[in-house]
Amino acid sequence: MKVVLDACVLYPSVLREILIGVAARGGFQPLWSTRILGEWQRAAARLGDAGALVASGEIARLRSQWPQAEIPADPEIEQRLWLPDPADAHVLATAIAAQADRLVTLNLKDFPTRMLATEGARAQSPDDFLMERWLHTPEIVTAAVQDAQHATEAASGRSQPVRPLLKRAKLPRLGKALTRDA
Repeated sequence: MKVVLDACVLYPSVLREILIGVAARGGFQPLWSTRILGEWQRAAARLGDAGALVASGEIARLRSQWPQAEIPADPEIEQRLWLPDPADAHVLATAIAAQADRLVTLNLKDFPTRMLATEGARAQSPDDFLMERWLHTPEIVTAAVQDAQHATEAASGRSQPVRPLLKRAKLPRLGKALTRDA
């Protein structure tokens, strides 16, 4: 399954680490464009030089780990698209050019279902996407969440219970599902 990851799911780090962790375990093939990575870089730079430096390192790591993931821009596709936020047309254009199965974003309102359907595209929230993956391969998603949880605990120096961590990462349904039997 080919999935375009919007900049808003690559930054913040917990959400990105879970998505990339699922991809690394064979859960899907991640895709992005240079422009999507640039948006992530600019968002991280708002935290100052340290944020920009961390983002640069993470972007380099992703490019190295996923050399086929970066989809070249296709200005012709982008120019013919209309979305409520014209600044998001490049994200949909990336999904179309890549023939992606999904476009994962937190900004669903900017990607109307009818418009995407005419292009053979489908947008999904990260919570819905990861719930779908969890129902299909729970061991892959659970392992990715555990890795992200451990990384967050190591970085923060304190315990990070799964449900609140996933709620902060905009994954409340997944958090509830993973802690239902715990």
